Amino acid sequence: MTDNTENMMANAIRALTMDAVQAANSGHPGAPMGMADVAAVLFNRFVNVDPANDQWADRDRFVMSAGHGSMLVYAVNHLLGYDDMDMDQIRNFRQMGYRTAGHPEFGHAKGIECTTGPLGQGISMAVGMALAERMQNARFGDDLVDHYTYVISGDGCLMEGISHEAIDFAGHLGLGKLVLLWDDNKITIDGSTDVSTSMDQQARFLAAGWHVQTIDGHDKDSIAAAITAAKASDKPSMIACRTIIGFGAPNKQGTSATHGAPLGADEIAAAREVLGWPHAPFEIPDDVYTAWHKAANRGATAQNAWAARLNSNAKKEVFAAATAATDTAAVTKAMTAYRKRLSSDAPKVATRKASEMALEVINATLSNSIGGSADLTGSNLTSTKGMESVTRDNYAGDFVNYGVREHVMAAIMNGMSLHGGFKPYSGTFLAFADYCRPAIRLSSLMQQPVIHVMTHDSIGLGEDGPTHQPVEHVASLRAIPNLMVFRPADVVETAEAWEIAVNSPTTPSILALSRQGLPCVRTTHTDMNMSAKGAYVLREVAGTRDVTLIATGSEVEIALNAADLLAENGVKAAVVSAPCFELFASQDADYRAAVLGTAPRVGVEAAIEQSWGKLLGDNSAFVGMTGFGASAPAPELYEHFGITAGGVAAAAKSLIS
Repeated sequence: MTDNTENMMANAIRALTMDAVQAANSGHPGAPMGMADVAAVLFNRFVNVDPANDQWADRDRFVMSAGHGSMLVYAVNHLLGYDDMDMDQIRNFRQMGYRTAGHPEFGHAKGIECTTGPLGQGISMAVGMALAERMQNARFGDDLVDHYTYVISGDGCLMEGISHEAIDFAGHLGLGKLVLLWDDNKITIDGSTDVSTSMDQQARFLAAGWHVQTIDGHDKDSIAAAITAAKASDKPSMIACRTIIGFGAPNKQGTSATHGAPLGADEIAAAREVLGWPHAPFEIPDDVYTAWHKAANRGATAQNAWAARLNSNAKKEVFAAATAATDTAAVTKAMTAYRKRLSSDAPKVATRKASEMALEVINATLSNSIGGSADLTGSNLTSTKGMESVTRDNYAGDFVNYGVREHVMAAIMNGMSLHGGFKPYSGTFLAFADYCRPAIRLSSLMQQPVIHVMTHDSIGLGEDGPTHQPVEHVASLRAIPNLMVFRPADVVETAEAWEIAVNSPTTPSILALSRQGLPCVRTTHTDMNMSAKGAYVLREVAGTRDVTLIATGSEVEIALNAADLLAENGVKAAVVSAPCFELFASQDADYRAAVLGTAPRVGVEAAIEQSWGKLLGDNSAFVGMTGFGASAPAPELYEHFGITAGGVAAAAKSLIS
């Protein structure tokens, strides 16, 4: 490949970027123009992808962590020949109904491995992809799994705190198939990077156990040599690519003016002259397409060779099962039988313990479930019998020790899920959900069904006090679209929640679980998974209801006791368990009306009232938290805050007196 041809390949990225951002009158031309040489060399000489088989399991992964530079992704995918990225998509960058969103969005177009834009998330998901690659390789060998994960990162990605967690974790596990290309352009929106950071990034990566190189990001031979050296290392690699932001725009390059605004017609015309690109807007010469298509053809050849190896591999069927959708029938069959035993035995256990018990069944049923915890394994109870830790010497393990890195734990699970081959879940305390929240939000946006076990879910954790007692967290998580938040009442509902979460194809789940023991309230077995309805009548009254008590989690027991107290006073109180508001909202209107009834309603949850409005309506009361908790034994806290059977009964009486 001549240097001139590769120059033209890079300039095609620059031209499409300039033109698309100008047409949209918005966007970020600086990063794609600055990293165009790196991208051209990377795809021309190294990356193996096949646009005709975009889901090829052993393809290399490319992540644009600096997601504002999305036009680099769209330009590359157009030039490679993805059939859903024609020039009409490029012309309509950032427009309604087109795949070319302002930031790359997973599922909108082929060749987009993950949604990026919130800085640092892409690096972290790339770590998850690289981890999944090594873990699959340990199970299936080089013939079936042997690919690289490449990620382009900007200065902002490396400033975000999650980057430290990701870099540390990747270095610790020796993820040698991960190559990070840092766009070291020394420019931020506010100006030069020295206004906000003095970090020696190379030293930082070295300290974390990475292979580190520094190059001229516009010298193609240096770029190629660095990537070759990175691939030869058994460590994750960081290549600091010293670049000029907006390269080619003669009056604006090297300044923050190119970061997030169109260059303008005059500057684009000048850039065309400087770059030697005389072509009209959105026009790509045939020889440039030919060069890019050769790179795609190399990937297609590699894909065909892989397919032949797969076809003759003894583990072909096992590999297919691991990379296929969850066997929902097997999970449902196993969990239904398990729930029947639970209803008969009626054990009183904390729902975090109930979760561990359910996981024994789940992990025995699924061959590709991967557990983990943020240094709280003994509290979250996310490890089951026979699980082994994943280490740099044992990628065949099935439990990830994430350390005290909640944010990257959630992002790594996203990356593993996106990579395919595994069903990840992990654990931490519910109070630390805010550390995970940006990654959880992306799970929901990307429709990745990862599972978060979040224990110690209320003031019921007791003496650790208000720093660890979540009061607003359940409500805030319920606010995230496409996220199921489960707060099960007992061992049966916990098993049901696990069944739903594991079988979900496109929705992530939160399991908010108690520290304290809870009685089994579902002692009559039903094959139907009642929690799948979101809410259901746990105890009905004879005749007409006077009041309906609606509760979740540990407060269902309190609601049942309150109903008993009310019955002693001649008040007919039905009890509704509502383990998942989101699933209940998805039921038809007739079902919701039958469950809620027309009588006054009392909501009971050891959390704030926000998110309860639709369930309660106007003629209602709420018994829960109005502020932070306190440090004391759990029973004293429930008394202190009035979350008691007596308090619920009094609230009910106030509505019907």
